[in-house]
Amino acid sequence: MAARTKISFATCNLYNINKPGLPIYRDTDGWNQADYDKKVDWTASVLTELKSDVWGFQELWHHQALQDVFISAGLDSKYQLLVPENHSGKIVCAGAVRNNLLVGQPEWINKFPPDFRLISGGDDAQSSNISVSINKFSRPVLHFKIRPRKNGKVISVYVVHFKSKGPTHIHREKWYKDNNEYYSKHRISIGSAISTIRRTAEASALRMMLTDEMKNNSNPVVVLGDCNDSQHSNTLNILTEQPNYLLSGYSKGGSDTSLYTVETLQEYRSLRDIYYTHVFKNTHESLDQILVSQEFYDNSKFRLWAFKGMDLHNDHLHLKDHKKHGSSDHGVVRAKFEYRPAK
Repeated sequence: MAARTKISFATCNLYNINKPGLPIYRDTDGWNQADYDKKVDWTASVLTELKSDVWGFQELWHHQALQDVFISAGLDSKYQLLVPENHSGKIVCAGAVRNNLLVGQPEWINKFPPDFRLISGGDDAQSSNISVSINKFSRPVLHFKIRPRKNGKVISVYVVHFKSKGPTHIHREKWYKDNNEYYSKHRISIGSAISTIRRTAEASALRMMLTDEMKNNSNPVVVLGDCNDSQHSNTLNILTEQPNYLLSGYSKGGSDTSLYTVETLQEYRSLRDIYYTHVFKNTHESLDQILVSQEFYDNSKFRLWAFKGMDLHNDHLHLKDHKKHGSSDHGVVRAKFEYRPAK
C-alpha cells in the first residue's frame, strides 16, 4: 500500500435512483428505461469529473443501480461499493471507496444509542415537561473506516441522510381524522414541526455516537451527507458543537469532539459565499455537508490532514425538470486534503 499524501471525500444525493419499473414511494411505475439511462449517465459524469477517493451517497433504492453508474463511468474495477447485500425496495445511504482503502466491513446503523433520551421537566417552573419518543434514524447511517496511509491513522466515515424539511404527512393519523375540519387547517405547521423534531433527534443521536468515538483521542472522523439543513441551522449546531474557527496561527486551535464544516473552511479562502446545494421556492440553501474533525482542521494542534479546497458541482440546479435531464436535485460536494501533520 502506497503512503497517500492526498485524500478526497464527496457526498452526492442520487435523487431516488432505482432500477427501471420498480416503485418509488407512491409511484408504482418508477423510472422508465430511458429516464433511468439518463440518471446513470449523468451520475457517471459527476463521478468522472470530481474523481473523489471516498463517496457518500443518499437515496439509493437498488444495489444494481449504483453498480450500473460505476460501470458506466468505467470505475467499477477501481472502487469498492458499500451497499447492503442484495439491497432493494428501501431508500438507503451507500458509499464507494477506492481499492485498498477500506478497513473492515461497513455497517448500517438503524437504532439510536440505547441511552438516548429527549426528556426534560423544563429549566424552570414556567417550562412544561417534554418527552420525545424516537429510537431510530429515518434512513440508516452508513459507517465505515479507511486507512489512506499504511502506518497512518484509520479515518472513521459516516454517511447520513436526515429527515427532510417537508411536512410529515399526518392525514392518516386517528387524531387527525377524528377532528379533520380543525387539523386540516394546521397540517402544514404540525407536519413541519414533526419533521423538525425528528431531524433534530437524528442529529442529537449521531452527535452522541460521534462524541463516544472522538472523546479524549485524536481519531480522525468525517461526516458526509444530506443533512437537510443549512450551515448555521440548529441541526448543524448540534452536529458540529459550533467550534471556534481560529483564523491565525497554525497548530494552535482545535476541539476534541467538534466538527468543522468544509463550507466554512472554504469561505475563509473565498471573496464571497456562493455555496448552495439545493433550491426550493427560489431559496438557495446548503443542505449537503462535509464535516471533519480537528485532525483535518488547518489550525488545529492535532492536525494530520491540511485542507486543500472544496469543489461544488451545482450548475444543474437551475434545471426545472431533473427527471428529463437525469440530474440530481442536490448539488455534489467534494473536499480535498493533503497529509501535513502539525509540527
